[in-house]
Amino acid sequence: MSVVRTSFKLELPGHLREILCGPATMYKAYVVGGSVRDALLNLPGKDFDVEVFGQTYEAVSEVLGRFGRVDCVGRSFGVIKLTVAPGETYDFSLPRRDSKVGAGHRGFQADFDPSLSLTEASARRDFTLNSLMYDPRVGEILDCHGGLRDLEARVLRHTSLAFSEDPLRVLRGMQFVGRFDLEAHPETLALCRSIRGTYPELAKDRVRDEWMKWAARSQRPSKGLRFLVESGWIEHFPEIDRLRGTPQDPEWHPEGDVFVHTAHCCDAMAGLESWRQADEMSRIVWMLAILAHDFGKPSTTREEMKGGRLRIVSPEHEGAGVPVAADFLARVGMPNEVQERVAPLVDNHLAHMQTSTDRAIRRLANRMRPETIAGLCVVMSADIMGRPPRPALVPDSIHTLLRRSEELQLHVSAPRPLLQGRHLLELGMPAGKPMGVVTAAAFEAQLEGEFLDLSGALVWLSGQGTLPLPDEVRERLRHS
Repeated sequence: MSVVRTSFKLELPGHLREILCGPATMYKAYVVGGSVRDALLNLPGKDFDVEVFGQTYEAVSEVLGRFGRVDCVGRSFGVIKLTVAPGETYDFSLPRRDSKVGAGHRGFQADFDPSLSLTEASARRDFTLNSLMYDPRVGEILDCHGGLRDLEARVLRHTSLAFSEDPLRVLRGMQFVGRFDLEAHPETLALCRSIRGTYPELAKDRVRDEWMKWAARSQRPSKGLRFLVESGWIEHFPEIDRLRGTPQDPEWHPEGDVFVHTAHCCDAMAGLESWRQADEMSRIVWMLAILAHDFGKPSTTREEMKGGRLRIVSPEHEGAGVPVAADFLARVGMPNEVQERVAPLVDNHLAHMQTSTDRAIRRLANRMRPETIAGLCVVMSADIMGRPPRPALVPDSIHTLLRRSEELQLHVSAPRPLLQGRHLLELGMPAGKPMGVVTAAAFEAQLEGEFLDLSGALVWLSGQGTLPLPDEVRERLRHS
């Protein structure tokens, strides 16, 4: 295939432009990969990678050393890291061929060849939209594999048959179609299906990274889920696969089965301003929570008579979904921080159906830790909005819960115990198990609303005849 050249202005950081447009050694240096793709999609550039043709590893290292600190940790793959300032690091690589010699992402042999053509070198890229290059000296996009055509048509297409040598590329495809709202080419899906059995080769941390990108950056996350179905890779995620075909009552869920509902919910989440404006970890947590919120339905769904007719119900599916979600998150390598925040979101995603009394909100905020009621309201909103053709409107019950929790200052934090061990020590109570019994009982009373401040807690404590308080402590409470 001939190289297509298209004029384009890619904004590069000052140091990088100086490096690429200066020394003669960089005459055939091209910006490659995601930064070119993202610039064409009008997305902010983040990581800028460079491939240098016609030069040896040593020659490139020597030139880069004039601009900053050179790190050759990627020498076996022909990669040189250049740090020109704190937080400003670029990867420079040499053209190479990758040969599959073993299982896993480390089972590749890199053969460097500075004389490789642009077409040969870029053929090792996974997808055509990632095979694009940018020549900063003349301001042109170099397209060797039809990436510009596919990007315009929003098609995800493999660059070459070498795609099948690395199973991670399937999960990259999953998150790419969600992030960029793409349709996978039928031939690419066929290649993915042909390597379904290679999933066990993938290291858990690499699986985690692709799921995190899907969760944090997707425009249409449902496309990533459907990509798993169409590629056959859904079989490696049975918690999601079991949602397919699990029925729902058509009155409440006219959209279809639980998988269809979950896909709509994920897209609804991606459309919420509160999700888009959140920090990256919260976006990951909330998207994974809405993915997992109905994981308990396959095991709890049944038909039963209600109101004189047979209805489809899933009683207590919230709690049933918690261990299923935990299994999924652990198996794909999610860190404890994510697992601990997702669990209460799944367990309480129907909380808006309860009356928002002060007592209920205090107890809910306590159950949500380390997550928050504010985060729960985002998840519940996405759940409600994922039921087309029903109106995508957030019900008043969620607005009320969020407003009341804000008034109680419990929307972004759990209640803190007012009566603590140090207060009992000041009253003369020795440290030990009885102190824990007293503080636990006091916190329960606080959640019930029996007192609202420390002085109220001490008044409450003075009237508790059954708690294990020493006589001298009771005496001090009577005179305080």
